[in-house]
Amino acid sequence: MQSQLCTQEKLTSGLYQDWARVFGLGNHIHRKTWEWVFICEALHSSGMLKPGKVGLGFAVGKEPLASVFASRGAQILATDLELAHATQKGWLDNNEHAANKAALNERKLCDELEFNRLVNFRSVDMNRIPREFDGKFDFNWSSCAFEHLGSIQHGIDFVCNSMRALKPGGVAVHTTEFNVCSNQDTIESGDTVIYRRRDIEALIDKLTSKGYLVEEMDWSYGTSPLDYCVDVPPYKHNPHLKLLLAGYVCTSIGLIVRKRP
Repeated sequence: MQSQLCTQEKLTSGLYQDWARVFGLGNHIHRKTWEWVFICEALHSSGMLKPGKVGLGFAVGKEPLASVFASRGAQILATDLELAHATQKGWLDNNEHAANKAALNERKLCDELEFNRLVNFRSVDMNRIPREFDGKFDFNWSSCAFEHLGSIQHGIDFVCNSMRALKPGGVAVHTTEFNVCSNQDTIESGDTVIYRRRDIEALIDKLTSKGYLVEEMDWSYGTSPLDYCVDVPPYKHNPHLKLLLAGYVCTSIGLIVRKRP
């Protein structure tokens, strides 16, 4: 499986729609659905979603991924920003923050007893990943989170630092905001930044210089009709593959990074 951008062709494929139906979101043409199924398939095809594997989720909010991974038998440590900081940033206002693990199984995608046995929750600042995590996890992930760390560089640093948490042979899967209209102008700092192609290429170069393996990037922006449909505020959310954000047309991009055995 390749690193890639969100496109209609990928999301509507049989493989991706099988995962979308797990979330009850079949035929929902939305980039958030694409992010979840991209992460699921990347981890599944890497042999990570099974008993005996241990995963670490960053900035999980109320996303259902921890629940799905636990339903496959993986043990999960789900993390999110400490409550006071999340309140300050407005995540609670948008219902995008998890204060405890119960919020992660609201869709009941995992048996409650199994969920409670396999999933733990902890507050973690992505800019300060605890050193005690080093080498403890088979996989980790984040879904459209590292663009909120304050700057382009902070996000790049996070992805590189998150690799420390992996065991040899481990896999990291991350999605983030991607600027499809400019490789020059963008938002480089603030509450939400938007990564250009050159920023992602710089991230890939940094990862490879550290000895990590990045799955080849499919840079296709998509050629199907809905790839040319831009959702503008106030967003209608279906379809919602590309959107206008702070004056820039954006979509989601996904990276798959491997730690050498």
